[in-house]
Amino acid sequence: MSSWIDGKTVVASMANKVPEATIYFWVIKILCTTIGETAADFLNTNLHLGLTGTTLVMSVLLIAALVAQFVAPTYVPIRYWLVVVLVSVVGTLITDNLTDNFGVSLVTTTVIFSGCLALTFIAWFAVERTLSIHSIDTVRREIFYWAAILFTFALGTAAGDLISERLSWGYWKAGLLFAAVIAIVTFAHKGLHLNAVLAFWAAYIVTRPLGASIGDYLSQAKANGGLGLGTVGTSALFLVTIVAAVSFLSWSNQRDARIGN
Repeated sequence: MSSWIDGKTVVASMANKVPEATIYFWVIKILCTTIGETAADFLNTNLHLGLTGTTLVMSVLLIAALVAQFVAPTYVPIRYWLVVVLVSVVGTLITDNLTDNFGVSLVTTTVIFSGCLALTFIAWFAVERTLSIHSIDTVRREIFYWAAILFTFALGTAAGDLISERLSWGYWKAGLLFAAVIAIVTFAHKGLHLNAVLAFWAAYIVTRPLGASIGDYLSQAKANGGLGLGTVGTSALFLVTIVAAVSFLSWSNQRDARIGN
């Protein structure tokens, strides 16, 4: 949104539309990535929607959730995290469609989505001169933000499947690898003063394959290297946890607002 003042176009600002990267943020993010993996498998297999049908249904829901997110004047936990869950599912489905329906290799999809994410960041920085999540306060920045989020999920799905399945690491070993990468990024930021924005996005990208590895390990059959909890049980467990965490954040925000007034 913009206005014309004294011969210049001024982009209207709103309150920051995304949450602070607190411990709650990272926990809910990993939970969302896990349910994105298991829910996609559940809808595709258990409900027999197929990849194409599941993709269409979830894409429509994602568009509706994005509309609600964009019209909100400020960060609303329920709206924001609903979009993250749906982006997680759709991002997973995009990669699954390319590999399963079109025969594109996981190596190729990993390269493709790495390039798409890099181009998104380049365009975002070229236009806005920042990639910080602390200044998602215009519609244009929010568009860049959600485009980047979508590509991180698609990339994370491809990279996670490549390492855990194609390279035969197995789910729990792949999960440990991704957890180690996040630990290294955290140490580099805290101990070696790695740029905060770079550290955030590096960790954000890797949480996707971490969550996917956790979800696959819990849900897949023991014969396939999992614990055999199934997609129904795993999805339900993480969905209930996400709802509880987001409800707590919503209550905290409302309480802080009342105190502030």
